[in-house]
Amino acid sequence: MLLAENQYPIILVHGFMGWGEDEMSSYKYWGGKHDFEDSLREKGFEAYTASVGPVSSNWDRAVELFYQIKGGQVDYGLGHSETYGLIQKPVEKNYNGLYPQWDESHPVHLIGHSMGGQTARMLQYLLENVIYSDSEDTLSEESLLLGQANDNWIKSITSISTPHNGTTLSDIVSKTMPFLQDFIVLAAVVGNDFYNFDLQQWGFKKEDQETWSTYFRRMREHPAWGTKNMCAWDVSIEGARFLNTISPANPAIYYFSFSTSNTRLDSASGYHVPNKTMSMILRANARAIGRNQAYWSDGSSTDSTWYENDGIVNTISQLGPTTGLNGPDPIAEYRPGELLIPGQWYHMQTVYMDHKAFVGHRLKDEELKSILTILSTHCSLLWSLPK
Repeated sequence: MLLAENQYPIILVHGFMGWGEDEMSSYKYWGGKHDFEDSLREKGFEAYTASVGPVSSNWDRAVELFYQIKGGQVDYGLGHSETYGLIQKPVEKNYNGLYPQWDESHPVHLIGHSMGGQTARMLQYLLENVIYSDSEDTLSEESLLLGQANDNWIKSITSISTPHNGTTLSDIVSKTMPFLQDFIVLAAVVGNDFYNFDLQQWGFKKEDQETWSTYFRRMREHPAWGTKNMCAWDVSIEGARFLNTISPANPAIYYFSFSTSNTRLDSASGYHVPNKTMSMILRANARAIGRNQAYWSDGSSTDSTWYENDGIVNTISQLGPTTGLNGPDPIAEYRPGELLIPGQWYHMQTVYMDHKAFVGHRLKDEELKSILTILSTHCSLLWSLPK
């Protein structure tokens, strides 16, 4: 057993279009052909892999994450469900709990990849605040998560390749859904029967004998894509600004970020272009991000510092939240051996790989070993934090 100041569980939270341990046969979101959860357990860590809605909003994903960890019947909240026309308590989403003893005396460490980092911060917001079911803020929700403040349930949040300030790819995602290419490849590898969009709150499910492509097309055509209760809004620069405004750094939580980059500056054009090591599937995205501007509602826009990217997310957006209307969260570069303080972000390092590589996809053995070393070293740091 590792020597540690704390031995709180480590919860791995997947990103956009991610999946759980059993949804893609032996191919893992966290590790690809390798299983990062198993590797961490072999090193003595108590680690769990969550499975939340792959295209759902951060609100819906955070609610699901809470009940997956704690156990119980998912409750999206009366007010939220009425606003977006959801089934408030879909019977299919009732969990035993990965860590049922979770509370302020038994907190957890959350590690989120991509949108999973945003989801962890939305869960922070929902835990910290009493959520009301009516617009007059007079009737509080009745669930354990939404109906009361639950302080000190999260010890740390670690983000990997997370669009804290949004991604300038978001408009492209909502209009063309380029990830379809990725899933055609995966579906060919593992078959079509494992993956589930987990959209029971929409009353949406795969029909018997329905092909995966038809199921995907029906999901893509659902009217929920036109609302703010969907991933495309949350990863936009405006949606991210909203999250950054309502969920600033908590002075009792430790924050860490890893960023990824796999583009280079083209001196002739002034734009960023993909490196040769980037996945072919992501290169068109990387070129678009490498030259794309995006605008906030107040008319301000991103600039050339946003061009560097990993094929999905602008690298500068991954360092930590900076666009909230109440000001940026404090962000510092991590220095080994320094005294860590809660309430600010520590940028651990930039890893020069594409967006999917950091979680073990399409890696050579030596590259995979390097990523596992980074991850296990970081988990040791998390366990070194004071109780």
